[in-house]
Amino acid sequence: MGAQPQPSALQRAEAICARRGVQLTDLRRQVLGLILEAQAPIGAYDLLDRLRTMRRGAAPPTVYRALDFLLAQGLIHRVERLAAFVSCFGDEEHEHHAQFLICGSCGQVTEIEDHAVEAALAQAAGRTGFTIRGATIEAEGVCAACADPHPS
Repeated sequence: MGAQPQPSALQRAEAICARRGVQLTDLRRQVLGLILEAQAPIGAYDLLDRLRTMRRGAAPPTVYRALDFLLAQGLIHRVERLAAFVSCFGDEEHEHHAQFLICGSCGQVTEIEDHAVEAALAQAAGRTGFTIRGATIEAEGVCAACADPHPS
């Protein structure tokens, strides 16, 4: 018997929303689909431009409401440094703290999940009596491809 095909990202998002009792409407699904299709983090107005090819009357509040929902459900992240959005399907049972590596040369964004980084931040905050409720860490630098002067 062959392996079961992996569900698509949109199917996973639908299943997550169904388990939580929230609705992934057609609009929300379209916005998430556009984010998933993007080759890099995508801004709200770029999403709006692409959405207008599918929905003529789309306006900024339309996109922002969909983005707010997708953020609240943990299906996307906002990369603050870029004012853009990327998809994310982390561990839905636990709070997910994002860490992003942003290449200043090519613009590539890589999400990592390093528990040691989370623990170090929580420990440093704890020494001051501060309790972290959520954290997104963004580090800018140069990716391996841009740093290698002689790619193979």
